[in-house]
Amino acid sequence: MNISTYTVKPKLPTALKPLEEIARNLWLSWNFDAVQLFIRLDYDAWLQSSQSPVRTLGMVSQERLAEMAKDDSYLAALNEVYRRFLKYKNGETWYRGSKRDVVAYFSMEYGMDVSFPIYSGGLGMLSGDHMKTSSDMGLPLVGIGLLYRQGYFRQYLNADGFQQETYPENDWYNMPVERKTNKKGEPVKITVDLAGRQATAQIWEVKVGRSSLYLLDTNIDENPPDIRNVTATLYGGDKETRIQQEILLGIGGIRALRALGINPAATHMNEGHSAFLGLERIREIIVEKKFNFEEAREALWPTNIFTTHTPVPAGNERFDLPLMEKYFHTWPQILGISWKDFLSLGRERPYDDNEPYCMTILALKLAAYANGVSRLHGVVSREMWKGLWPELPLNEVPIGHVTNGVHPRTWVSNNMSDLLDRYFGPHFEDEPTDLAIWNRMDRISDEELWRTHERRRERLVAFARDRIRQNLKRNGAVERRIQQAEDALSPYALTLAFARRFATYKRGNLLLRDPERLLKLLKDTERPIQLIFAGKAHPMDMPGKDLIRSIVHFAEQHDVESRIIFLENYDMAMAHYLTAGADLWLNTPRRPLEASGTSGMKAAVNGVLNCSILDGWWDEAYKAEVGWAIGRGEEYEDTNLQDEVESKALYDLLEREIIPLFYQRGRDGLPREWIKRMKTCMREIGQSMSSHRMLMDYSNKFYFPALKNYRRIVKDDYAESKSLAAYLNKLRRAWDNIKILRLDSNARPVMQRGDSLTVTAAIELGALVPEELTVELYYGAVSNQSRNIEQARRADMKPVGRDGSSYLFQVRVECADTGWQGHTVRILPKHQALVHPYRTGLIKWA
Repeated sequence: MNISTYTVKPKLPTALKPLEEIARNLWLSWNFDAVQLFIRLDYDAWLQSSQSPVRTLGMVSQERLAEMAKDDSYLAALNEVYRRFLKYKNGETWYRGSKRDVVAYFSMEYGMDVSFPIYSGGLGMLSGDHMKTSSDMGLPLVGIGLLYRQGYFRQYLNADGFQQETYPENDWYNMPVERKTNKKGEPVKITVDLAGRQATAQIWEVKVGRSSLYLLDTNIDENPPDIRNVTATLYGGDKETRIQQEILLGIGGIRALRALGINPAATHMNEGHSAFLGLERIREIIVEKKFNFEEAREALWPTNIFTTHTPVPAGNERFDLPLMEKYFHTWPQILGISWKDFLSLGRERPYDDNEPYCMTILALKLAAYANGVSRLHGVVSREMWKGLWPELPLNEVPIGHVTNGVHPRTWVSNNMSDLLDRYFGPHFEDEPTDLAIWNRMDRISDEELWRTHERRRERLVAFARDRIRQNLKRNGAVERRIQQAEDALSPYALTLAFARRFATYKRGNLLLRDPERLLKLLKDTERPIQLIFAGKAHPMDMPGKDLIRSIVHFAEQHDVESRIIFLENYDMAMAHYLTAGADLWLNTPRRPLEASGTSGMKAAVNGVLNCSILDGWWDEAYKAEVGWAIGRGEEYEDTNLQDEVESKALYDLLEREIIPLFYQRGRDGLPREWIKRMKTCMREIGQSMSSHRMLMDYSNKFYFPALKNYRRIVKDDYAESKSLAAYLNKLRRAWDNIKILRLDSNARPVMQRGDSLTVTAAIELGALVPEELTVELYYGAVSNQSRNIEQARRADMKPVGRDGSSYLFQVRVECADTGWQGHTVRILPKHQALVHPYRTGLIKWA
């Protein structure tokens, strides 16, 4: 069948033209007054469109559009929103430098808005907030991802409470994306090689305030059906689908930016999925500059940033060798290296033929900057990947941390946002990087804050009842059972929420461990509590699905279906209701398996208090004034014992502290002490866990240095990179001939604080000279247990002369600390182009 295709757009009256521009920019996703324009236009169309502004415009009748074009009240609201939109786009920002060279931010998923479902969970939410915050701050950053035809699955439960999945198709022509075209009006396309077959992808743009997100799509006629399906589903298919998607994301993403005339001067890999971009960037330099592999690698290394999100080795993407050979067998020749050297880029043990290819390791080896996503996760990541730097002390493994944050304007409810705007002033919106504005929380009266929060709880209960009715009707429940949904939950009871991905380590059923104790709390008529659960298990995760079913069965078996609710199809819309309307946010992972988590942050900025295991972000944010900690950060080998101990600790907190505090009311009916904690929580978390703090950290630690490195490298036509590669090659050839012959010092068995310690090292340098190395005194307190120096200090040792063929290096330091102290000497690389000197195999200890 020969079908001619074309796009039909709504015909808007001139007065309503700004609606088209607003609908196609995700700025509206964090500006509720913009959303209200579409709700007012046609509420039924808004609901039927799944809250999609673009689709809503296409569903509204021409008669209704003509009517609203003459409505002076509506036009006044529209013009005010459009004025603010233009002011936002054209206003001054935190970053005011050049935007010629950009940071390209790569992520497998983006959670921008409920109308744009190309996300699954926390990683996508973070990526979406990252893009929105970058827009707020005016950063020179663009996003790269994939445009999934079906996105992530929609969840529903059958009558037995077992999770089922559906995969509805996304209609991109009625969503806020625009296909990129060239000057001739033709789609901009790129190609990547997929095991000897050319896959073609077109590029779509999503406007995110001032910023742009570019998404690749293989669902085009040029491709055979299996290639068209590469961008069908997020996290769907088998390992072969995954490697195809990751080739398209990493390699195709760089090519897409080039095709659009955008220079990715620095790249940020948000998780290892996009790590193949490093290979493509090396290939570009080899082709353009005629460099060898090492020279090209040193040119891109200082401009690559990698963020790991996975706290367990098994969670990192790995590909078996047959799959790597199928898709990358031509790459060693392209890069000018051997097949074994190519595989070594993705291995912890470079030449172990039994080790699969790991995307995280590839990213770590090709990036000068690496970080975990919370302080604790930084510690966990350094422990996990210390094998890449085998002779380096754990605390010096070059993986830092930038704790995740959330975008306040997206996640603070519209009611709460109105309240904050009144008391914080216009500065709250106009200067989002001024985090001290949250110190104005005390200006808000207890009565207003509590009244606002109670409205949000009432709306959560109404939302939950409506969802329950819909689900019961779908499952064929009798009318009497459907009517009982009206009694589900109470708008006045202490409401606990547990909403997140249903993986077993998150322990969604921990609170159900002692049924008798829990039922006593649920059935207390004087101080009632209620539980709302939500979250998806991966389609292949049967234990996760069983967790969900166990919660549904518990409620049915104990006749507490009105007090324990599982809400189906957890998405951004539901998350807004839960994080704003609950009173207490539960989080019960097995420490340290939660890299960060952000749902609790979203709850906290709405005044919802957290009760959590000390893991992820809560490990560094917890204070008694902002919530509750389950345990004290213990870690267990016996998981059954852990569940027993921590479930009892949770019950104790509920019975002795949380429930009494919530129901402790004065004559005015206000829980003053609870409200006091709400205010402290919002003030503290609003500052420390803001995505603007997060992006300022990324900018100052990574983005600005990486862009500076790029400009310095290209300024002299990559001569510095070539020099560094030559230096490292020379160093590796000479390394075995470097010998620390002896150490001399004036140390006595007992030294006094304030005494000077002089250390001299005689070192054989072979073909090197002192200026080519860093020689350090490594000193500090010695551990009684490990006999290692802990919390060491370092001092550069200077060459002071020769002793035959060896060089003498010396330093003098003060004995500043008491106790058992020790020192040694080490040698590291030294070159002006090194971001850090910790290169695998190039550290030598006395």
